[in-house]
Amino acid sequence: MDLVRTATAAGVTTLTLDSPANRNALSTPLMTQLLDRLGEALVDPEVRTVVISHTGPVFCSGADLKETAAAREAGRVPAEMLADVLAALWEFGKPVVARVAGPARAGGLGLIAAADLAVCTREATFAFTEVRLGVIPAVISATVLPRLAPRAAAELYLTGEVFDGVRAAEIGLVTAAVSAEGLDGAVAGYCDALVRGGPLALAGTKQLLRRTAKESIREDLADLSARSAGYFRSPEGVEGVTAFREKRQASWVPDGSPAQ
Repeated sequence: MDLVRTATAAGVTTLTLDSPANRNALSTPLMTQLLDRLGEALVDPEVRTVVISHTGPVFCSGADLKETAAAREAGRVPAEMLADVLAALWEFGKPVVARVAGPARAGGLGLIAAADLAVCTREATFAFTEVRLGVIPAVISATVLPRLAPRAAAELYLTGEVFDGVRAAEIGLVTAAVSAEGLDGAVAGYCDALVRGGPLALAGTKQLLRRTAKESIREDLADLSARSAGYFRSPEGVEGVTAFREKRQASWVPDGSPAQ
């Protein structure tokens, strides 16, 4: 079964979780296909940005508990494979946007946090339900905790309480919470902005956002200055500055993108 559908237009590839029968649960087949699709998008030069979306009313219900129950004694449980998925998203060399039109639980929040940008509806609901199942939100913490305000993380991890899209934006889980009618427009707006960035510059900026500071400010500034100079001297940097001075689109902007 095709559990992750792919569509590409104007430099944007949308990967749609398509397993509504189990609320897009993170089964081994779904995660395997998601990893495969991400790998294909990464090496395709026509793909500039990836959107993670979903069919059905639920974005992702978390681990596939039915499969987990069957796999516990047979070997690796699906939650262990989630680590591979989150790493692939976190380290992905192109911008990733999560489009969340419905509820997300447990591991689904890990996917959202792993994306660079995330947009949800105000009515979407979220919960870290692990403690109520007698387990802990261990794997997803790698992507979730860097996003969340510490007090909010403690409250929501420990209580397992449900919260809405507005709260998700307030605490940093998502970038923005919008009306249901405005969701696709908001996602498209972010994608239109992202494809205007130089591919190498976007990848380098993602690395910058995840870097660890050096021990001293001077060592830190020396590293950052070297990075900056390298990009200004690169062919992409030369093209970008030249295009700006000539008041034209840079060569990497996909055909069909709105003029700005």
